Amino acid sequence: MFFESKNNTKKKEYRASSKICIDCPLKGSCLGKSKEKKFTVTFYRDEYERNNQRINSRQGRYMKGKRQSTVEPVFGTLTQFLGLRKINTIGIKQANKVMHLSAIAYNLKKYLKFVNKKVKSGVKTPRLTFLYKNFFIPLIYSVLRPLKFRFIYC
Repeated sequence: MFFESKNNTKKKEYRASSKICIDCPLKGSCLGKSKEKKFTVTFYRDEYERNNQRINSRQGRYMKGKRQSTVEPVFGTLTQFLGLRKINTIGIKQANKVMHLSAIAYNLKKYLKFVNKKVKSGVKTPRLTFLYKNFFIPLIYSVLRPLKFRFIYC
């Protein structure tokens, strides 16, 4: 085991003598001019393989499909249409605030579309748009406005 200097990650190195490769037909392309064959793998290879087995299992494929149909479209909408391409705040607490606020905004927008479709008479619709324009949007912006001073610009 050693630490790779490029990105400071743990690696395992395996070495084999050229004597082992005497009868191998790939010896010229594999060994080259060196006297020994060596290759490195990540230190966490067992964990990677265990994770790949878990993902490729029946339950793993089911959970991946479920995630793709429920959670990932929300993140796609937030990034593509609501401008949440980066979370430029300091610390996990601030990032959590941003994510909670964007989830609230997404859910409110979705809820208001649902409620507007469900209303049978046109009496309640102006009230909901009034609440949306005069209460929910200013509330979200008033909470988001102080966060602007904590942004990191790269």
